[in-house]
Amino acid sequence: MIEAVGLTKRYGAKTAVQDLTFQVRPGAVTGFLGPNGSGKSTTMRMILGLDRPTAGRVTINGRTFQELPNAPRHVGALLDARAMHGGRTARSHLLALAQLSGIPARRVDEVLGVVGLQDVARMRTKGFSLGMGQRLGIAAALLGDPQVLLFDEPVNGLDPEGILWVRNLMKALAAEGRTVFVSSHLMSEMALTAEHLIVIGRGRLLADMSVREFIAVNSAGFARVRTPQDAPEQRDKLTAALTEAGG
Repeated sequence: MIEAVGLTKRYGAKTAVQDLTFQVRPGAVTGFLGPNGSGKSTTMRMILGLDRPTAGRVTINGRTFQELPNAPRHVGALLDARAMHGGRTARSHLLALAQLSGIPARRVDEVLGVVGLQDVARMRTKGFSLGMGQRLGIAAALLGDPQVLLFDEPVNGLDPEGILWVRNLMKALAAEGRTVFVSSHLMSEMALTAEHLIVIGRGRLLADMSVREFIAVNSAGFARVRTPQDAPEQRDKLTAALTEAGG
């Protein structure tokens, strides 16, 4: 479980995250929703010990990231799909990460298979598309078989088939009892992937509830459609279509 209490981060006069308190529980995909610049990435960086909070505290299973023994065995993360040496092959990139954490080499081939990169395992990553880089980043996150996983915008650069694959992977990981925290600026994506939502705006908590409850609270029971004033024929066509449909 991830728990943040009063989490705050300031950069000089700018406050990126303001007094965030939330929990991310195991067994369900939790979406971290907010527009670009809302503080999602900063919050994830604080969870992973990459940024020090100005105030407050965030823990993973009761410990800060720095206190976890052999952290990659406990926590996996994808923050930046480009965080790799372009001269290395996909396999050598993962093998280096595995050796740093005492993870057997056979695990490298396992995760390459999970993300569908086994056929390009010996290709240098500088030739990877953004979508391939995302898959390799997900493989790195899974390398230590961790119980806690953080993914920052994991569907960036993926085609529709890849997006569906990521959705199913996130749900499968959560179904295994893992804590899965996924950020996005797209409500449409979160509605199809997550069960619970933590919503922030300008660094502040706006909502902490199930996806179903969030949609019910924020949905209107009507839709407004307008046609140009100088195009009465369009209005007539719209009226006829709505009337035929029972409107």
